[in-house]
Amino acid sequence: MAQGTETPAGPPDSTSPGATGSAAYLRRRTLRRGSAGWLLLTGLGVAYVVSGDFSGWNIGLSKGGFGGLAVAMVLMGVMYACLVFALAELSAILPTAGGGYGFARRALGTWGGFLTGTAILIEYILAPAAISLFIGDYVESLGLFGLTSGWPVYLACFAIFIGIHLWGVGEALRFSLVVTAIAVAALLIFAVGAFTEFDAGRLNDIPADPSAFGSNSWLPYGLLGIWAAFPFGMWFFLGVEGVPLAAEEAKDPVRSMPKALAISLAVLVFLALITFVSATGAQGANAIKEAGNPLVVALQGTGEPTALSRFVNYAGLAGLVASFFSLIFAGSRQLFALSRAGYLPRFLSLTNRRKSPYLGLLIPGVIGFALAAWSGNGGRMLNVAVFGATISYALMALSHIVLRRREPDLPRPYRTPGGAGTSGVAFVLACSALVATFLVDRDAAFIALGVYAVALAYFAFYSRHRLVAAAPEEEFAALAAAEAELKRD
Repeated sequence: MAQGTETPAGPPDSTSPGATGSAAYLRRRTLRRGSAGWLLLTGLGVAYVVSGDFSGWNIGLSKGGFGGLAVAMVLMGVMYACLVFALAELSAILPTAGGGYGFARRALGTWGGFLTGTAILIEYILAPAAISLFIGDYVESLGLFGLTSGWPVYLACFAIFIGIHLWGVGEALRFSLVVTAIAVAALLIFAVGAFTEFDAGRLNDIPADPSAFGSNSWLPYGLLGIWAAFPFGMWFFLGVEGVPLAAEEAKDPVRSMPKALAISLAVLVFLALITFVSATGAQGANAIKEAGNPLVVALQGTGEPTALSRFVNYAGLAGLVASFFSLIFAGSRQLFALSRAGYLPRFLSLTNRRKSPYLGLLIPGVIGFALAAWSGNGGRMLNVAVFGATISYALMALSHIVLRRREPDLPRPYRTPGGAGTSGVAFVLACSALVATFLVDRDAAFIALGVYAVALAYFAFYSRHRLVAAAPEEEFAALAAAEAELKRD
């Protein structure tokens, strides 16, 4: 048995430490297997991210200008590509709902698993809360049903979309695929319309700051502006790393997971390029750098709405819904895995008749709604989410490096091109992006650190002594420890 874990024994419905039988315990915590093929998984990967193409990324223009954001986008694209290749290998080795937590648990031990899982939870609980605010703003700006942005809209978002998730994972992912397809089609139509107004001279129309080192027309805020734009370059890809969280519910995850990760990233890279270049060139970097709806501004400027701009505005709402919906899924699966293994209260991993982790959906939903209604600051919450994401990226990349070096003979149905060198690039860039979050929003970074500190205290003083050895991720790590001990003997 792995150190710090326990095998449940006793009455099947109890969730107190040491009081449940292993088989009965896991029966109450079972997901619906075989619900998602590669197409639904690919749709999930794109859905996580697609709202970032409609808004948010453009703020990077106010940090680094067109050139600075372009370099940041390329570097962050390289980071995500390297990370996705590493995750494809790791998810084929360990296809469970634990995702990043499970990978780090095997490579870095219980502390590494908890640190990674908690960072992922910060991202996937804060991001939907922020997006619900943006949905409210879109609903108000479009005049839908005469509603204004406020708690009734946020509550409706969480209630309706969590309800679909409770219905079942297959139904939920099919709904997500349809909404995502609408958003992607809208981005393609937008790009065609925006390129008709394209003028390369508008790309670098932000005045250069003469006091910034290395500033010019392409880098108006100097070389430091490239670094400050890192978090906004991430917005074109933020969330795609969550696809492995669906591994336990996938059809043939060993094959479908690497395929879905690769295709979804390729789609996102293409959408990022055409959206960034066409939107900036249509009205100019200066015009859209702080716009809440940059694609609409890119099409109509300060003039009257057009049929195309209205269509893109409605499609932006579809993109927000797709990301909101899929991020709720990802957060619930990470919470499910951590709870099932005892890192978090075990009752959070109970599943209903349709094999959905109902408390893992409802409780984060309540927290997200409360944060949205209380804070009203979507930008700040997204910055906190980005901080958590960068920590998880660094730890997942490190997990790949450690497993490649410590367990070179581990069966790998899929192997990362470039091996540990690829994940090493992801690790360095993730650490750089983590530091960059302090340049963008220091308060958000410290808020995330505060949440992290509370979670770590809970783990250090309570849950690490009550882990469940029968959980798949824990069994996988225990097997590795046993094999290592046999080799030493």
